[in-house]
Amino acid sequence: MHIHILGICGTFMGGLAVLARAAGHKVTGCDSGVYPPMSTQLQSQGIELIQGYGEEQLALQPDLFVVGNVVMRGNPLMEAILDRGLPYVSGPQWLGEHVLAGKWVLAVAGTHGKTSTASMLAWLLEDAGMNPGFLIGGVPLNFGISARLTDSSFFVIEADEYDTAFFDKRSKFVHYRPRTAILNNLEFDHADIFDNLAAIETQFHHLVRTIPRTGRIVVNGADDALQRVLAHGCWSEVERFGVEGGWQALPADEVGPADERFAVYCRAQRVGVVDWPLQGEHNRMNALAAIAAAHSVGVPAAQATTSLGGFRNVKRRMEVRGSVDGVTVYDDFAHHPSAIGTTIAGLRTRIGDAPHARILAVLEPRSNTMKLGTMKVQLPASLAGADLVFGYGASSGKDALGWDLGAALAPLGDKAHAFDDLGALVRAVASVARAGDHVLVMSNGGFGGVHQKLLDALANRGAA
Repeated sequence: MHIHILGICGTFMGGLAVLARAAGHKVTGCDSGVYPPMSTQLQSQGIELIQGYGEEQLALQPDLFVVGNVVMRGNPLMEAILDRGLPYVSGPQWLGEHVLAGKWVLAVAGTHGKTSTASMLAWLLEDAGMNPGFLIGGVPLNFGISARLTDSSFFVIEADEYDTAFFDKRSKFVHYRPRTAILNNLEFDHADIFDNLAAIETQFHHLVRTIPRTGRIVVNGADDALQRVLAHGCWSEVERFGVEGGWQALPADEVGPADERFAVYCRAQRVGVVDWPLQGEHNRMNALAAIAAAHSVGVPAAQATTSLGGFRNVKRRMEVRGSVDGVTVYDDFAHHPSAIGTTIAGLRTRIGDAPHARILAVLEPRSNTMKLGTMKVQLPASLAGADLVFGYGASSGKDALGWDLGAALAPLGDKAHAFDDLGALVRAVASVARAGDHVLVMSNGGFGGVHQKLLDALANRGAA
């Protein structure tokens, strides 16, 4: 089959293209932004890419057009497809019917931690010799790729609640039909498509309705929203984590924090110890979810806890991008106030409270929810753990904020500064950074290559 993918350079659609190519299909695609690194990754797979959405692409005569959710009515290629009555389908539906059908799908859903937890789960199955396929919205460092197709019966997928396509407003994850589902946490997000938290809870319950009675739901027992989701009806086996009587993370030793070394308990029985380099309560909760989900397909808990010692995390999750003159620059995907606060707290745990160890938070509120200003009042509290805050909001273009970033950060006082010029932000950070500082860059986009610009500015400062 020849499929032509509209919106191929997105993380999900790019991964779908790789899976389709591995399954033996001819794959071509187009996007409005065909550029590295996704373009080079896809072209290395023998996938032809076309810039833009011109109607002339109909001449390719594919068997099927696969449409990403970035495509809207008015798109010239989509309008031509509709006018001529040509066959088309959404990316999630095509994936469900052509890749996931017949697999034991392990889906990881939640507002936060989907990529990290899915990466942990894929690694646990891999280390157990189960050779899983996967599609993850990031690059797990244990694999070096975001998508893989194997002949295994098991497939791990990051299950996003964002809508499927302009013609299918259900969440993507209803197409995946998992037998094991992790419900990690649930907060209000995606204000561009959901009116409130209750609307998102409804979509999560649609996912619950697709899980067979012999399937397994691994749910955060401490999350009230998820308990409401299950209260609407549940027909599958349920295991809870993060609460007494379920899967718990407790100190491994009588003395010392349960951070880089913690014991895992299941129904009050100690089943193993995780010894790894990750910090933070959020990572321990992610680990519990992954262990419980792996257990549902036969991976012993003791083996899973040992395997996590070899887990190497995910690109853009507290990833060190470089260090100059004692100043370390990190890249992190955090883009929701809860994730921002958790990320800062995790870095604080890593570096300690020494006076010379400052956190300089550099934030771009770029997600659709953030650009709408829905979460702006929560920003000061989420950034309070940083020593200095540098916020960037473009004044024009598709990523422009519709609200005053400086005013939103005002409750932080003199430690917060807002910029609408990226160069000015870089110069400001470089002028105050000193040895021992940790510059934490947070955005769900490329942020104008600010990481390297910061490293260059620090190096040039030293040369001067």
